[in-house]
Formats: sequence, C-alpha cells, structure tokens
Amino acid sequence: MVADLRCHELTNREWEFLAPLIPRAATGRPRAADRQVINGMVYKIRTGISWRDLPEHHGPWKTVYARFRRHALDRVFTRALQQIQAGRGAKASDQCAHNRSGHTAEHESWHQDSLPLSF
Repeated sequence: MVADLRCHELTNREWEFLAPLIPRAATGRPRAADRQVINGMVYKIRTGISWRDLPEHHGPWKTVYARFRRHALDRVFTRALQQIQAGRGAKASDQCAHNRSGHTAEHESWHQDSLPLSF
C-alpha cells in the first residue's frame, strides 16, 4: 500500500485491478517493485515527458522503460484494456437506454461509474 499517493499515480483501487495482470519474475535477481515501476509508466503517459526525465522516485528510467517495452510486447496492456472494456460493457449493457435518435446512452452510465484505470 502506498501511504503518500502522489499526483499521476495509480489509486489503490486501480492497482488492485491491475496487479494480478502484471507478470511476476520467475527467477533472477530481485527487481524493482511492480507498483513503483507501473506508476512510472503512468506518470510518463499522463505527463508526456521523455523517459530520461522520469522522476527518480519511480526508479531508474531504463528499468521503467525496459519493463514498459516488455509488457507491451507481451500484450499485458492489451489484456488489461480488454478486461476493462469487458467490465465496462457489462455495466453499460445493464443500464443502457435508447434515446429518440436511436443512439444508446451508454456513455452516461460509464460517466457515473468510474473505470478501474484512467490514463
């Protein structure tokens, strides 16, 4: 648990959703904490800074970048997005209503129910 939640970091709820989707290291030397590294990725995405400008409290920028690249190649983020969308679709389909133009009002129920992750 992170006691001091900084700006641009995952909330506890977001981390609880994402943590099971992050691959664990099977062997080798101990690695940087997953939440610290993921928060570095989130910070980079949300702020648009370069990898080299990543604040030090996220760990070495090379570590954060290497793990980001590995997760992207392993489709970790794609699977997480699919799970978010599956949850979103279930909520929206339960509360979906048609308006006069025939369009669904799914966006209204999505707006009221916060998503597990927001970049």
